[in-house]
Amino acid sequence: MIMPRGSGQLLLPANPFFVWGSIVFALMTNLLPVGRAWWMPDMLALVVVFWNIHQPRRVGVVAAFICGVLMDVHQGALLGQHALSYTLLGYASVALHRRLLWFGLGGQMAHVLPLFVTAQLMSTTIRLAAGGMWPDWGVVASPLMQTLLWPVATLLLLAPQRRAPDPDENRPL
Repeated sequence: MIMPRGSGQLLLPANPFFVWGSIVFALMTNLLPVGRAWWMPDMLALVVVFWNIHQPRRVGVVAAFICGVLMDVHQGALLGQHALSYTLLGYASVALHRRLLWFGLGGQMAHVLPLFVTAQLMSTTIRLAAGGMWPDWGVVASPLMQTLLWPVATLLLLAPQRRAPDPDENRPL
């Protein structure tokens, strides 16, 4: 396999327990009873998009849908509001995963920002169609915060897969 330009080292295979553990941890982070502030990013959406880009066969659109239904049930939202937006995120990230991995972090951030904005727009549209209140301008800050957290998520979630530098000349990989 040809390695993308931005990656300087080979990665170990992703541990499925780590992948699903990080998704459960992001779900628990979203379930914290701190209220929904305008600046709070949707950590579950960020992690689902990340793993759909990096491990599309292990985490797919069905996992995104299930996570969305769990968020709908937790927030008491219209059933399907988060499920539809998470499914849209999952499908778009699986569709773009080959292209996205060739870019550096800045290019990846430029590609995932429209995904997060579209998901937020979809969720807000469904909420308004069901008779919800018009959101304030802070609804724009959540996709921006998710995009700004993309390098942090990349650093933390790919850390277990990074190989330690081994100066053994008999094994160049």
